[in-house]
Amino acid sequence: MKYHAGFKAGLLALLFAPLVNAQSTTELIVQGTITPASCTPALSGGGVVDFGRISVQDLSKTNRTRLKPKPIGLTLTCEAPTRYALRMKDNRDGTALVNSGIYYGLGLDKSGNKIGLYEVQFDPMRTQGDEIAQIYNTDSTTNGNAWDAADLKVDRIGANSLLGFSDTLGSSAGPVAIRDLTATLMVEVVVAPMQDLDTSDDIQFDGEGTLEVVYL
Repeated sequence: MKYHAGFKAGLLALLFAPLVNAQSTTELIVQGTITPASCTPALSGGGVVDFGRISVQDLSKTNRTRLKPKPIGLTLTCEAPTRYALRMKDNRDGTALVNSGIYYGLGLDKSGNKIGLYEVQFDPMRTQGDEIAQIYNTDSTTNGNAWDAADLKVDRIGANSLLGFSDTLGSSAGPVAIRDLTATLMVEVVVAPMQDLDTSDDIQFDGEGTLEVVYL
């Protein structure tokens, strides 16, 4: 749950002139909203996406290799219909091959080289919510102050943006209230060129992220 504190104060100018009727007080206003319902997210398989054992022979020596995406199920259950959005924190921050809010790190090999990156894709066609006929993705890069028009494009969950769900194509009103949402997410991995990694031993993918529900 997000709490916001706001401070309001007047501007005091000292101009070497006598102060007449100067006030010795200012206001502190603390604002916040306690939502009446909480939501619980859960990922299938304990949240583990296993790409198994991969031979170096199947990976490019000089170029990055994009592996076949793997699915993972998401359920999000709220006590009552609730407006929310999602974002994700990279628990291996700084290890992704590309510095971007939608790419997450796979950790480092034993020589300290970046192994690769992964992304988590939300496809509206693989998402259902309550009795809504069709779910549309909508996102915000302004912490929910403005929302992109809702559409059916596959979206990547970001660390610096919010991803929400609408019931109306083209709507920029932001997410609608949903009680029960299910989705099949796709996790796509890109591996660094083998010439940039220490292949003298096994290289273990070590990606980890935290999916966060942000109440609106």
